[in-house]
Amino acid sequence: MTFQQLTYVAEISKCGSINKAAQRLHLSQSGISAAVRELEEELGIQFFRRSNRGVEFTPEGKEFLGYALSLLEQKRRIEGLYGPGRDRSAPARFSVSTQRYPFTEEAFLRLLQRAEDHRFRFSLRETGMDAVIDDVYDHRADVGVIFLTDLTEKIIRRLLDARELAFHETAAVTPCVYVRREHPLAERAAVTEADLEGYPYVSFQQAQGVAADFSEEYPSMRRPDRWIHVNNRATMMSVLARTDAFTTGSGLLVESFISQAVVTVPLADKSPVRIGWIAPRGGRLAPRAAQFVALLEAAVADAVDFTERMHRSLAGQGGEQEETECR
Repeated sequence: MTFQQLTYVAEISKCGSINKAAQRLHLSQSGISAAVRELEEELGIQFFRRSNRGVEFTPEGKEFLGYALSLLEQKRRIEGLYGPGRDRSAPARFSVSTQRYPFTEEAFLRLLQRAEDHRFRFSLRETGMDAVIDDVYDHRADVGVIFLTDLTEKIIRRLLDARELAFHETAAVTPCVYVRREHPLAERAAVTEADLEGYPYVSFQQAQGVAADFSEEYPSMRRPDRWIHVNNRATMMSVLARTDAFTTGSGLLVESFISQAVVTVPLADKSPVRIGWIAPRGGRLAPRAAQFVALLEAAVADAVDFTERMHRSLAGQGGEQEETECR
């Protein structure tokens, strides 16, 4: 089987006849017929039935035609990428896989704003922690962004060690709950697990069989009576903004992305969330990955500063309200 034979079959399907296909390809009808017949004999199928009105593809021929067109399209793409007429300058490439963090998105956007490459292929994938680790291990991502806590560190570091990946801490922050701005707990200086009882809990869905250590929410929270599962950040924010549900995590918000309807409140008596990036151990980061890591560290620092200011402002509003009520 050759690409030439596939081209003949594809052209016959477009023209509806062998004679017209031969004219389009500037070849003899007998030459095309012989080549197609050889392919039919090789594969043991009949592509079409011939008549005075042209050709009619058989069911097997139609199925084969789908595969043939796919192969020809892939051939064209490869020739476009690597053929003699291609642009010889290779595109700049970078890929990051991350848990669903707005500060990672902010760093990625800053990277795009600074990109001066004539051609590039950049990608950002938001997914669960287990998939982030897999992406970096399988070289689908140059850098991964995850978090550790005292409760999850042992099992996650064991997995990272087994895959020869290294975790580089960027910041350690107090875990928080995410709630709507008008939530009864929004203006507290901090909340406890007891304060959260009775409110619906929303979390990101995990693949079946994935350990709780890889969840995106803060671990060891009590199992709620009302539990909502979502699979993307936009839905998560909508649920939080329009209900009394809450979720947990780093609590970091990015000023340029923040939904004015959602705020975070520190979660009392919990160990810090340690945010960081992962990459293959012992290897030097490529220039683009190193640039992204620097932008990520800056974006996290900005998010920490903005979130702390927001917490002070909300707690101040709560104090003013209590003072007014006392009067």
